[in-house]
Amino acid sequence: MPEAQPPPPPRAMLADLNVDPPESDGEDHPPTPKPNPAIAAVAVAVAAAVPVVAADSNTRSCDEEGGLTKNTFAARDPDTVECEDAEQHFQGASVSREEKVSNLKAALVHVARKMPKNAHAHFMLGLMYQRLGQPQKAILAYEKSSEILLQDEQEVRRPDLLSSVRIHHAQCILQASMGDSFDEELDTGELDEILVKLKSSVELDPRQAAVWNILGLVLLRGSQIQSAISVFSTLTTVAPDYLDSLANLGVAYIQSGNLELSAKCFQELVLKDQNHPAALVNYGALLLCKYGSLAAGESGTESAGSYLHQKEALVVAKECLLAAVRSDPKAASVWVNLANAYHMVGEHRNSKRCLEQAAKFEPNHMPGRYAIAVHRIRDATRSQCSDGQLAWAATEMATVLKEGDPSAVDAPIAWAGLAMAHRAQHEIPAAYDGEQAVLNEAEERALCTLKQAIQEDPDDAVQWHQLGLYNICTTQFSRSVNFLKAAIARSPDCSYAWSNLGIALQLSDDPSSETVYKRALVLSSSQQSHAILSNLGILYRQHRLYELARKMLSRSLELCPGYAPANNNLGLVFVAEGRMEDAICCFEKAVKSDDLLDAAKSNLAKVLVLAKKQQGNTR
Repeated sequence: MPEAQPPPPPRAMLADLNVDPPESDGEDHPPTPKPNPAIAAVAVAVAAAVPVVAADSNTRSCDEEGGLTKNTFAARDPDTVECEDAEQHFQGASVSREEKVSNLKAALVHVARKMPKNAHAHFMLGLMYQRLGQPQKAILAYEKSSEILLQDEQEVRRPDLLSSVRIHHAQCILQASMGDSFDEELDTGELDEILVKLKSSVELDPRQAAVWNILGLVLLRGSQIQSAISVFSTLTTVAPDYLDSLANLGVAYIQSGNLELSAKCFQELVLKDQNHPAALVNYGALLLCKYGSLAAGESGTESAGSYLHQKEALVVAKECLLAAVRSDPKAASVWVNLANAYHMVGEHRNSKRCLEQAAKFEPNHMPGRYAIAVHRIRDATRSQCSDGQLAWAATEMATVLKEGDPSAVDAPIAWAGLAMAHRAQHEIPAAYDGEQAVLNEAEERALCTLKQAIQEDPDDAVQWHQLGLYNICTTQFSRSVNFLKAAIARSPDCSYAWSNLGIALQLSDDPSSETVYKRALVLSSSQQSHAILSNLGILYRQHRLYELARKMLSRSLELCPGYAPANNNLGLVFVAEGRMEDAICCFEKAVKSDDLLDAAKSNLAKVLVLAKKQQGNTR
């Protein structure tokens, strides 16, 4: 019986690069994966407004528009060349890595020469040069790829590939000027060199403005804010009709804390093109940042204005965002900003509906999920109802930490959100004398997450401030004083921290509280000072200085006519002076302004009883 022969080895299939290929960019090439878009950031404690960056409004797909959150740019190559080792298919001597790279490079050069109209081939060649540390050669390849893709200016056939080419082109320009370090601001020489290249490039070909716009975004997301501002400013001068750079200049000014210059950019953008994708949403977000922020910061001292002016600005922000959502009804970031606007004007049900829309259109949009969790915490706090909402919110905050893209999710803010949920889970039941074992566990969990938020960024004054506030709520006043002093050491101009330190000192019977309140008033704007004046009025009332107390509380109500705590505190002053009719009027105003202010309701009921007794005695 003949011996069985082993089966012949499978024949290797080799691509013949010598055959003349078609000279068109056919659709049979593998699609280029999209670059990872930036995800909208979230604000501390109030889910702050999220500006939208404009990558390129002419070629951008709907997925490429998102909010700026963390100032870190994660550069991922959307196209990769994957080649299996030759040893897997062929027997023989092993080939060194350098020889493999050299062969692959030669093949890519050959393909680009044989297919001069193939944009993808030139893009892959650019990627190869970029990885080999040859940015100048990569720039030439990317420019050729862009030129091919832009041959039909009216309708770019492959917008996602064009976006990827421009991103890598911008990276190579920076790499050629700075090397591989993108962590620090450009020095004067590097910046001047880049701006000279920008001017000459755009003057020769106005279409290159999109590349330099992306270069500015790379700098912005790398926390090189001043360098980004210089690039965007120059670009708006050289190419005034390229409005994406004007939009991004406004975003850069927001990040630098210059809200006035940011407002000028967005106002100019709205006047030039109201239908620009970033026009109305960014102007609305700016107004929320300027007039709706509840957290102290450098911008807080610049946003001075009367209470009525603030309300008018928030209404304008709401209208801008309503128009933006009508033009792009599936953008989650716009729905989140609109929800913030509704919340700040007191329309909480509409705010909830907007967040539901955001979750419907983009269920994995992390800023949207964060904002929905914050809304549930606020709703539970307002109603003082510790039900499943808080457990759901805590789970959602933990999900943002676990599943969020580390390059886009700001860990300290995410931890602060989780701490906010755990705080509410402890504070609400504690107000109603819940089971002690459950309360102890909730308190330990809240303290753990608050401290973790501080560990993520020990220099962040906001996190120290939050820990101080929590200790006030748990009546640990001496510890609260220490934490609030730590916050002030990191942010000495924060009027809110000074005001809360005054509260902690007042509750500790420390006579220095009056001095601290006055320091808070010096640092505060008229938008912020009504709450500080109300606290100072409480202090004077407790010291039986009723005339001073009335003066402080009346001034608070002049600045903010609907401020319920000030009306309630003024009512208590009138009770102490025996002016029951005036006290009833103040308590009624407080309840009308805030029907969830239980102290005002209780005081109103008590003073009505006292008034009836006085009337009975007079008879």
